Amino acid sequence: MCIPDSVFFYRLTMAIPLSPTDERVLAKLAKINQRFEELEAQMNTPAPGGFSAQFVQLAKEHGTLKDMVNLYRLYLELGRQYQQTESLLQEGAADTDMQELAAEELNHLNGKLQDTLSRAKEKLVMSQEATIGSIIVEIRAGTGGDEASLFARDLYGMYTRYAEKRGWKMEQMDFSTTEKGGFREIIFSLKGEGVWQALGYEGGGHRVQRVPETEAQGRIHTSAATVAVLPEPEELEIDIKKEEVIEHVCRASGPGGQNVNKVSSAIKLEHIPTGITVSMQDEKSQHKNRAKAWRILRSRVYDLYEQQKRAERSETRKTMIGSGDRSQRIRTYNFPQNRLTDHRINLSLYSLDKIIMGEMDELVNALIEYDVQQRLENL
Repeated sequence: MCIPDSVFFYRLTMAIPLSPTDERVLAKLAKINQRFEELEAQMNTPAPGGFSAQFVQLAKEHGTLKDMVNLYRLYLELGRQYQQTESLLQEGAADTDMQELAAEELNHLNGKLQDTLSRAKEKLVMSQEATIGSIIVEIRAGTGGDEASLFARDLYGMYTRYAEKRGWKMEQMDFSTTEKGGFREIIFSLKGEGVWQALGYEGGGHRVQRVPETEAQGRIHTSAATVAVLPEPEELEIDIKKEEVIEHVCRASGPGGQNVNKVSSAIKLEHIPTGITVSMQDEKSQHKNRAKAWRILRSRVYDLYEQQKRAERSETRKTMIGSGDRSQRIRTYNFPQNRLTDHRINLSLYSLDKIIMGEMDELVNALIEYDVQQRLENL
């Protein structure tokens, strides 16, 4: 499908006025449509040697653009239908019933045009996030002693219950518990469609206000936990050379069965260029600990490089997703008031009891909507 000429767009905008942002969106989508056609041509050209890594990259980019292109082409087709129907109405046909039907069809098409453009906008600005289907979440207890570790446990429960509702796959990677049953730290992965787009906003400081179970006088205590959400890249997306990593093998410590302190199963990886270190002793198998440690290391290094890219492009403030600094308090959980407040978007929801049980849709959708609007303004 060729990019429509300026005459078509001129006529369409005369019928349906577009904002400057909408015009920029359509211009970008036109270029994406052109790139999509180029990719299809390249993929349909037999490569010497058959299937290759280059084809995989082309297919991946093609898949990333497909939904945007489909929405763009649907918008153009609806626009053509709108113009044709409007022409019938302007011709002033003698049949009153036909005029009424045409007017109704215009209203219907206008609604579909607006809805399609809205969906295309979200796809455009969130396209990269939508392709990331695996994340690693790290939750650590902050200030507040035992109550902070119990809050970390509650956050873990909130995310895993939400993940279950969304049909995502969860894998626990490492954890450290307290005598009270809380978590000093827990690391786990989530895999599934839309996982990064939904939970990429969770990175940062989380504060809780409630009466601890051990508080005899009913006083409200404040404690905190930090959350880091890291996209888990595919090996094609980040290349960490083995010579850049120092591996230490040692005996595991703490609970873990008969193998603890007898078999060298714990793994520590140190990435020399960045100084990032990862320790893993969750499994009795050295091989499994090594595999988990490498997954976490890749995610942390990838996240660091992505942050540096955003800083270089001066885009740190243009999107909230993935930019959560652990020292930045992003949210307060006030249990006495049953209130959750997200300080970044000035949103307060009085349904904390439901949210903490994994009913996060209203919160997640509000964050996505706000982020989409911010990104559109910066197009």
